[in-house]
Amino acid sequence: MTAKIIGKCELPDTPLEIPLFVESVPAGFPSPAQDYVERTLDLNELCIRNAPATFFVRAEGDSMINAGIRPGDILIVDRSLEPRHKDIVIAKIHGELTVKLLHTTPTISLVPMNPNYQPIQVREEHEMEIFGVVTFILHPTRRSEHHEHT
Repeated sequence: MTAKIIGKCELPDTPLEIPLFVESVPAGFPSPAQDYVERTLDLNELCIRNAPATFFVRAEGDSMINAGIRPGDILIVDRSLEPRHKDIVIAKIHGELTVKLLHTTPTISLVPMNPNYQPIQVREEHEMEIFGVVTFILHPTRRSEHHEHT
């Protein structure tokens, strides 16, 4: 799965607040009455920990489909996080950005989450750089004309 950087994070001056309902929703939706609202939830506060180091990346391909990343999904990537074993990362290898699961033991490898693809074993002679750690995956549950890239 390749990745294409689509933009740097720029937070607005006002929060994007959406109601967070008290009840979980296993098979329905609570009445939108005010009694059910626990508080508002700021999506910027939830998804963006370090705005200057956060980028939005569009996923292309299907090598991470079993990790819930579909073609056209928007990935929120934090460059300030230290990558850890089993983080989903954006890595630059062989001059291309790729989205993979990082394995650091016993050796460093970039692992696809689709059995149709082979892991990339990173050797010393390879130039590999971790661009950042994927912190959130955004994809619609209903495709529309706004999601032409998928």
